[in-house]
This record gives sequence, C-alpha cells and structure tokens, in this order.
Amino acid sequence: MKYDVAGLGNAIVDVLVRFPDESLLQDLKLTRGIMHPVSHEEWQRTYQAVKGLGAEVHSGGSGANTLCAVGLAGKKALFCGQVGDDQFGAMYGESLKKACGDHSLRVEPGAFTGKCLSLISMRDAERTMCTHLGAAVDLPELGPFAQHILDSKVLHIEGYLLLGERTAGVAFDAMARAKAAGVMVSIDASDPFVVRTVPELMWRAAKDYATVVFLNAEEASGMTGLPPDEAVHAVAEHVPIVVVKLGRDGSLVKSKNELHRVGIHAVKAIDTTGAGDAYAGGFLVGLCSGWDLARCADLGARFASLTVGQIGAVCRDPGALARAVVAAAGSAS
Repeated sequence: MKYDVAGLGNAIVDVLVRFPDESLLQDLKLTRGIMHPVSHEEWQRTYQAVKGLGAEVHSGGSGANTLCAVGLAGKKALFCGQVGDDQFGAMYGESLKKACGDHSLRVEPGAFTGKCLSLISMRDAERTMCTHLGAAVDLPELGPFAQHILDSKVLHIEGYLLLGERTAGVAFDAMARAKAAGVMVSIDASDPFVVRTVPELMWRAAKDYATVVFLNAEEASGMTGLPPDEAVHAVAEHVPIVVVKLGRDGSLVKSKNELHRVGIHAVKAIDTTGAGDAYAGGFLVGLCSGWDLARCADLGARFASLTVGQIGAVCRDPGALARAVVAAAGSAS
C-alpha cells in the first residue's frame, strides 16, 4: 500500500498560550476545560487579549495531530482537509509536509483557515479552547483523496467531522469507500461534545464502518449510559476493536476475545493538548505493523506521554518517537 494511514479531518491551526492566573478565564467568560465554538471576530478578540502572554503556533486538528504522529514515527501518512488561502493555511501545509512528507489539502479562495486558541493552565495543564472552524467545515468532496483511501491500510476519521452536515457527508462517503475496498476504518470520537450532539451519527459510523473506535471515559459513557468499564463491552458488541482512554488510569482495549488494561507512562504534565490524538497515532502505528492489541495500546500510551510532557499537540521529535516504538515492540504481549 502507498500509505499506512490516510486521515480525514478539520484542518485547524493550534495557537497555544500558557497562563498562570485562573481569573483570566473568568475575565474572558470562558468555561474551564471545554471547547468554545466562536466566530472569526470573537477568536481575534480573545487572541488579542492573551497574546501578550506569548503564543506558539502549530498545525492541528484531532485527525491531523494523529496523522502527524504516524508520519513522524516513520510510517507513511497522508492528511486531507481544507484551509483558506491565508498565511495560516500556507503554514499549515508546510507543517504537514515536514511531518508526513506530503498532504492532500484543499485550499478555499477567500476563506479563513480554521484555528483553535488553546489556553493552557500552568497549574495543572488543563486546556480551555476557543475554536473558529473557518474553511475546515466547507470541504465539498473527497477529490483526489478518494483514490488515496484505496491505497491505504487504514482510513482515520475524526469525530468532529460529524458535527457539520457537509463534512459528515464527506466522512461517510470516505468510510463507505474504505469499507468496500477492505481498508480498515479508525474513528476517534474527538470530544464528548460530539457524542452529546450527534449520538445517532456516532453510532452509525461505529456500527456500520469502524474497525477500531477511540473513546475517552466521558465519550464511552455518553454513547452507552454506562460506566467506562462496562461501556467498553457494550461498544465492542458492534465494533471489532474498542479503545477507552482513562487518563491517569491508562486505557482499556477490547476485541471479541480479548480485554487489556494498559497503564500510562508517567511524565510531568506540561500541556494535555492532543494527548488522545497522540495515543491514537501510536496505536495505529502498532496496528499497521501487525502488533497485538496490548502492544498497540502501550505504544499509544508512550506517544501520549511524550505529547503531555511538552507544549503542543504533536511530539515533533522523530528520535523520541522511534525510541518509543522500539520500547513498545519489546514489551510483553
């Protein structure tokens, strides 16, 4: 296959700001720890209020974060999304090329590239986000990416796509093509907000197309109404592989005949942004390599720890990722 993982998602630039004083969120009228959808103008106002604290800018979006982790780990990865013809869009494409070697981005003339302002607490690394989706939500069709799906081992879909009528249609088109061609389909719920807002679409994607589904504890409970330890079994009645990420308590991985509880690799938390995306990237690297599920989950945990121990949603140190792969490959199955 030409690609190990081809991914489809919202192309969102990450702007990261660390803050020491929790009153900042009150002043900005933001609820701690959640994602706030905002307009371009609202995003700009919030950014102007905090940019004096210092900001880092990276390519982002749940699916792109996962694909960058896969690419930087040495696998062949390709991401499809849509950006505007602005400075953020150009930067986004260059960032993907550095991580994956290439991209399958579409550029929408006259549009603003999507962007997420992540406000990161210095106290506990909790993130509060303001997101303007911009051009990301207007992706009209798969275009050339339709063929790239057929040339891949895995198609990875981010749950945020299901929130928009147009992007949901493109996502289901991609999953149908993958399933018909025998390509594995990976779905990351991405956010509890997705599960709460479009539960029917989330279940349809999982039941009808998924080979593997990634959920955190809140997402798993939101889909099933059950505690995470029970939810993993309920979802696994419909999906071949189910992963439930439990934060500091590790993760659960369930297939028809297996259940694994895999621990974390502890690290001082600097920024939790993208930890779940990194976990999915590590897991998919293992899956594409033919590893057993326990080792896939262990590599996911190693990738997540590398991400949490730095600023930014993607560990961009290929050497560190390569060492994680070697360590997980040698772990007990």
